[in-house]
Amino acid sequence: MILNIIEYLRTRLGLLIRISWGVLILLLIFDALLLDKTKAHTWAEKLPGFWALFGFLSCVVIIFLSKWYGKLGITKHEEYYD
Repeated sequence: MILNIIEYLRTRLGLLIRISWGVLILLLIFDALLLDKTKAHTWAEKLPGFWALFGFLSCVVIIFLSKWYGKLGITKHEEYYD
């Protein structure tokens, strides 16, 4: 069943991207207009979408560090064990 869902989403990738952008915009509007930011601990937390941006950038850093660490010798070529 999960393979059918993945295949369905692959064939409609453009629609999935538009839906994702729409959800992101709605969350940013919700964050900017409706959330109470008077108890924020730092100035950055008062910015709309700060935690979304922080989470995204953290994921990007983790991905690049993982790739860099893997190329240092953790991963081996496919022919290494032959």
